[in-house]
Amino acid sequence: MQIYTLDRDDRMRLMKFVCAFAWADLDIADQERSFVHRMSRLLDLDADDRARVADWLELPPSVEELDPAEVPPAHRRLFLELARGLIHADGEVSEVERENFVLLERLFGRA
Repeated sequence: MQIYTLDRDDRMRLMKFVCAFAWADLDIADQERSFVHRMSRLLDLDADDRARVADWLELPPSVEELDPAEVPPAHRRLFLELARGLIHADGEVSEVERENFVLLERLFGRA
């Protein structure tokens, strides 16, 4: 997995997208929170970055902060894999989660 090749900005961008997916159905399940915390550890985020991610679990990132065109093409598959992992974390994929995922796939194809 190319997760270890991400620089700090891309790791935080990834976590921002993952947290946005956690908010898609307006309810963050415990399993989704656990997924986000595991990702924070796996990405070896420092304390300040972990605090920022925790903030995104309390209040979602704004739409303006989520620009798929900013995701480097080399990392788009990884972003999609982790977004898919998040939306499946609680064992239920809502219609809005599914729609958001399909939209992100399409935007990555065009970006």
